[in-house]
Amino acid sequence: MANEDKKIQIPDEVSRALSENETSTTTENKTVKTPDTSARPSFAQTDEVQRTEYPSEVVDLPSKGWFYDEASPLANGQIDIKYMTAREEDILTSQNLIKKGVVLDKLLEALIVTPGVKLDDILVGDKNAIFISSRVLAYGKDYKIKFKDPSNNEDVEDMVDLTQLQAREFDFEKCERGVGIFEYELPHSKRKIYWKLLTHADEQAIDAELKSMKKFTKNKNQTAEVTTRLKYVIQALDGNEDRSRIKSFVDKELLARDSLALREHIRENTPDLDMTFNFESEDTGYTERMTIPLGVDFFYPSTGV
Repeated sequence: MANEDKKIQIPDEVSRALSENETSTTTENKTVKTPDTSARPSFAQTDEVQRTEYPSEVVDLPSKGWFYDEASPLANGQIDIKYMTAREEDILTSQNLIKKGVVLDKLLEALIVTPGVKLDDILVGDKNAIFISSRVLAYGKDYKIKFKDPSNNEDVEDMVDLTQLQAREFDFEKCERGVGIFEYELPHSKRKIYWKLLTHADEQAIDAELKSMKKFTKNKNQTAEVTTRLKYVIQALDGNEDRSRIKSFVDKELLARDSLALREHIRENTPDLDMTFNFESEDTGYTERMTIPLGVDFFYPSTGV
């Protein structure tokens, strides 16, 4: 902050320019030279802190805020995120954050400007929408993807317009507001499942558990992702909320066909972006609705990472 008693040092070039524009006035038989201030730049001092406001955009959440507590700042179904600056690019290129696997989390935390929002509390589907919107605001809507043509296994490229991604259709009126717990009857065993929408914190816990399990697994190619995720999703079994009972059921009793049906039901009933696009093979004419592959270049389009 500038000191009010400190004189401002005007550059010599400015002083010379001002002296050439001085005009003379006569007061009480005294000739007083008065500078012509019309061309003088303003150097007004102030004790006020100057604040820089970054441009931001409002993002519509796929959940429409329906499943958050009414006191949550996300209950209105929107979140405000700011445009990326060079400071956020520092986060993206931090080798320490990359090694820890938290670089994108730290990025989103820096971009969210809605007061009172914690990344851990955001539903996974809503986080995906924030993630995509952040990429659009940072580097534009066009995203070049590379994948295999399912009809001939040849490498192909395509361009996806990220602004065209829409939220999946969802009937919110059939759900109780503020409650993210759903009931489902397994089609074959007829067991009644109560499951919940996962948050970012749940995803973090699942990833941490999978990494911990991998350290003690001899076969490094073996994964327990399906069962681990179901143990977090399922909140009650036939009305029983005992966690040990639920874990035992998933490991020993849950039929594969019931597991598949449950996972498909969860996918169809989770508010999220539709991350698919229509692909048509130029070589064979084959068409398919495919999932957009998100590579390491999604947030590093010009770094060669």
